[in-house]
Amino acid sequence: MAATAIAVSFFVIIVAVAVSSGFRFEIREGVAAMTGDVSISPISSGDEPESLPVHLPQEEAIRALPGVKDIVPVVVRAGIVKNGDTVHGVIVKGIPGTGRQSLEVSIPQRLGEIMGLAEGDDLTTYFVGEKLRVRKFHIASVHRDLIELDDNLLVYANLEDLQRLNGWEATEASALEVRLSDSAREDRLELEIGTLLEDYYVSSSKRTYPQVFDWLDLLDFNVVIILILMTVVAGFNMVSGLLIMLLRNISTVGTLKTLGMDNRAVGRLFIRIGAEAVLRGMLIGNAAALLFCLLQGTTHLIPLDPANYFVPWVPVRVNLLWILGADAAAFIGILLLLWIPTRVIARIDPAQTVKAD
Repeated sequence: MAATAIAVSFFVIIVAVAVSSGFRFEIREGVAAMTGDVSISPISSGDEPESLPVHLPQEEAIRALPGVKDIVPVVVRAGIVKNGDTVHGVIVKGIPGTGRQSLEVSIPQRLGEIMGLAEGDDLTTYFVGEKLRVRKFHIASVHRDLIELDDNLLVYANLEDLQRLNGWEATEASALEVRLSDSAREDRLELEIGTLLEDYYVSSSKRTYPQVFDWLDLLDFNVVIILILMTVVAGFNMVSGLLIMLLRNISTVGTLKTLGMDNRAVGRLFIRIGAEAVLRGMLIGNAAALLFCLLQGTTHLIPLDPANYFVPWVPVRVNLLWILGADAAAFIGILLLLWIPTRVIARIDPAQTVKAD
């Protein structure tokens, strides 16, 4: 029973760590696809981003920073889409390498629902500036934005289409998005890039969507609480199991002490027996958790409401370092708790136990 409780506790610990890591990875990847991990734009481009293209004077220095994967130019324009009598504001974002034909776009699912549009329809878009410009886009696909926190829905277009709209050269863009490796997504790189480009506005995705990352931090805090609670529950289950084992073998303890073993030696013997049970339960719990993560990751068996959790299913990501760290912390914590029942050994009088036998 103690080993079963240990297995259940380690199963919960590993699944909690995998889900937390999965949420962090999926959400950071989704935010990076929308805004980049770090965005570089002209300082005075707040109201009219189409009027001031950005050039990157320190591209090689930024690419040389550890953790920088790519630098992607983007063009962003505010627009108004119209379908029949329905109008709605959008943000049209031109990105390179979409593989779509000229004037083909991808619209968010929510915009399609609002405007009554679907894949294969045309999308008439008005761009207001010094001159009113109209473009008739063709909807090549419908996507779902990870974050839909406002009414400025994001429409993805070809970079070249937006550059022609603004009258820009192929080397000009309204912002440059720096994509980072997963291990390098931290505030330090934003500060380093900001130091290199003092004349530009440098912002991280964490600053752009602070509420999302606060939610992730809260999720990580909950995982820590689960880790502590499961360790305590498993530990006390093991303590009660070891205590029952001691009481059932009280005559054996008396015999060992009669043969010359001191309290510490007898305690280490029972702790070793308990550690073997903990290790057995840990291996079973780990195997069951990894099997669950494999099934959930491939089949998306457990769904979620994207409006509340940003993703449509429970994301899992197996990080071996996190799992090994959680296993080690829980194993050490349980072994420390196992010293509690060994205090009973000091109170066992070998003369009384042998006499009772």
